[in-house]
Amino acid sequence: MYTASENRYGSMNYVKCGASGLRLPQVSLGLWHNFGSHFPKENMRQLIFTAFDNGITHFDLANNYGPEPGSAEQNFGEILREDLNAYRDEIIVTTKAGYEMWPGPYGDWGSRKYLLSSLDQSLKRMNLDYVDIFYHHRPDPETPLEETMGALAQAVQSGKALYAGLSNYDGPRMREAAKILSELHVPFVVNQNRYNILDRGIEENGLKQAAAELGKGIVAFCPLAQGLLTDRYLNGIPADSRIRTDGRFLKESAVTEERLAQIRRLNNIAAERGQKLSQMALAWVLRDGITTSVIIGASKPSQILENLKAIQNTQFTEEELAKIDNALK
Repeated sequence: MYTASENRYGSMNYVKCGASGLRLPQVSLGLWHNFGSHFPKENMRQLIFTAFDNGITHFDLANNYGPEPGSAEQNFGEILREDLNAYRDEIIVTTKAGYEMWPGPYGDWGSRKYLLSSLDQSLKRMNLDYVDIFYHHRPDPETPLEETMGALAQAVQSGKALYAGLSNYDGPRMREAAKILSELHVPFVVNQNRYNILDRGIEENGLKQAAAELGKGIVAFCPLAQGLLTDRYLNGIPADSRIRTDGRFLKESAVTEERLAQIRRLNNIAAERGQKLSQMALAWVLRDGITTSVIIGASKPSQILENLKAIQNTQFTEEELAKIDNALK
């Protein structure tokens, strides 16, 4: 029977989500990969236990995480019930709806019908009464924003979610959504978006600035660019890499000689800082305090422990930041 480490809060930093009272660990565990129906349950357990024993209280899911869609929630729910039930009030569970989940016109995008039905299904799979944050996973160009935000409001008002979140929204769209949610008195606290050294879209589309101005948190997914910002690609594409074994999210065409040269230059900068490339990449995302947390994925407990070392040094000199920028030119 699992008993959590008594020292689990000893080394983690917990940061407020914008102006809200909710604090998230600087490093969170994402269940996008390695928690589906094709993976060993015991390895999932060890990943979750290692995370929680080291202060990671935030576990990030979505309705369609798998494969098969829904299986990550199912597996996490079983582990939560069997091993972590006593710690539920110490854990932040988040899920999302917005991508295709079931056939037909009511299983995708941002209608009230889809979002609220999906949340009910997610709660059933995880055997939970509520999730801590319920996200709309992506903007829907064909559903009025008022309807989608109204669904998030109902999710909170019903007690099935404590907070509302948005994912993959740009700055202007987030500002519109925030205004509606504020008028509905909904605790909208966080944006979740892709952000890493190689992909700075949230700076370019105004989201990072808008979140800072409006007092909203940012949770960064893909902070390691699907593994590119690690030492695995320094000598080319490994045979057991996700590109070779999956290829759905990271394409071989993205790993050009130019990109590999950039990664090697970044690795040299990390070495000068006394960090691994992955640790520097995570620290870079957290460097200015605007990003609340980074979501890491892992297939082995050792990867979690390595990545947690990033929070030991998230300070960068102006010279280091300039070197990183120059490494990409």
